[in-house]
Amino acid sequence: MMFSTQTYQARRETLQANVSSGIILLMGNTEAPINFKDNTYPFRQDSTFLYYFGIAAPNLAAVIDIDEGRTVIFGDEMTIEDIVWMGRLETLGEKAGKSGVSETRPANALAATLLQAMENGRPVHFLPPYRPANFIRLAQLTGIAIEQLAESASVELIKAVVAQRSIKSAEEVVEIERAVNTSVDMHLAAMRLAKPGMTEQQVAATVQHVAQQADGTLAYPTILTVRGEVLHNHFHGNVLQEGDIVINDSGAETASGYAGDLTRTFPAGKTFTTLQKEAYEVVLNALESATATLKPGVRYLDIHLHSCRMLTEGLKTLGLMRGDADEAVAAGAHTLFFQCGTGHMMGLDVHDMEDLGEQYVGYTDTLRKDTSTFGLKSLRLGKELEAGYVLTVEPGLYFIPELIDRWKADNKLAEFIDYNKVEAFRNFGGIRVEDDILITADGYRVLGKPLAKTVAEIEAVRAEVW
Repeated sequence: MMFSTQTYQARRETLQANVSSGIILLMGNTEAPINFKDNTYPFRQDSTFLYYFGIAAPNLAAVIDIDEGRTVIFGDEMTIEDIVWMGRLETLGEKAGKSGVSETRPANALAATLLQAMENGRPVHFLPPYRPANFIRLAQLTGIAIEQLAESASVELIKAVVAQRSIKSAEEVVEIERAVNTSVDMHLAAMRLAKPGMTEQQVAATVQHVAQQADGTLAYPTILTVRGEVLHNHFHGNVLQEGDIVINDSGAETASGYAGDLTRTFPAGKTFTTLQKEAYEVVLNALESATATLKPGVRYLDIHLHSCRMLTEGLKTLGLMRGDADEAVAAGAHTLFFQCGTGHMMGLDVHDMEDLGEQYVGYTDTLRKDTSTFGLKSLRLGKELEAGYVLTVEPGLYFIPELIDRWKADNKLAEFIDYNKVEAFRNFGGIRVEDDILITADGYRVLGKPLAKTVAEIEAVRAEVW
């Protein structure tokens, strides 16, 4: 699916206006083999290329000549061999025309175009590559050593793209909300299916099925596990048992490439245990309290720290923490239980524009990312919020036995942590609750259809299973 021709033309005009001079090179993605050349992974176009051209086809590149006001898409037309195997598809010219580009050239003409620009002393702006094939291709085209490509990427272009892609247009919000609504359906399907005795894989397969039925796919590998303390657990081999809690972190990607990203935690049986319910309420309160503070002009770093304080206050009611919450968070005591960030930007990528660098996407020249402090180094977003941002809010509690053992052995921050009480949660697992949020001119809006979130709502859905 593509937006209107005018949308892509306007996007490129804005980009040109925000890069001083020279040419902009935007690389599309190639197909990637699974185990031999013709057996490839499902193709996914580079998100920035999608944003400015909307063409989800492999082996393309584009040059935007800022000084001459020209845009050229480089790629090859189908050969008769391609047609025999794949059938007649749109020509490159037809695809380019839909994005408002009238000039196309063969793929092998790109090298000469770049060489001429470089010989004339014109800047060639490109974004940092993230796929091996584009590392190699860019090195061949520019003469820059592969290991120097990332640092040679154009900061001016990165900042221009980030500024533009961060503010979601109304039509983008519609697509994101479509992805979120499908994600809601995925989560309800999981809640209505899971039972003790089933494997995680059986439930995860249903989640993927719902995404594909909606003409989409997964926005990222599904995290569906009874071992929720493993933050990015993609293993689906455990069997659900009575007394377990299940984390389902899954989201859909629409045909246009926009993502949803939701997490819900539910009991493997009909109801939460008392301990699970009390811990769940701590996380849910942190989610709702942090969400209520969202509005333009507020730093997300402060939203994160607020979330950490709410988790700390809740952990104090459970007897796991003690002392002043502000002091505990400042010391990092909460990170025994909450090791990651409260949220991230979302759009054409589930972690939007992460390939361009978190310092540029989530921070600013005056607010640098803390890359050394445990907890804060995993916070992908810290800068002031603006209307049009789409982001996640996803606090959690994660009881990691290995981390508990290490901290306990060192008696680390014992003035804030009751290690004897923590032992009762040693095999607890984890809890996360996550929503997708649009920042509006005067606050925020939770995107998507309502999805069971309170203990009562989740247990009501679970009751449908039996």
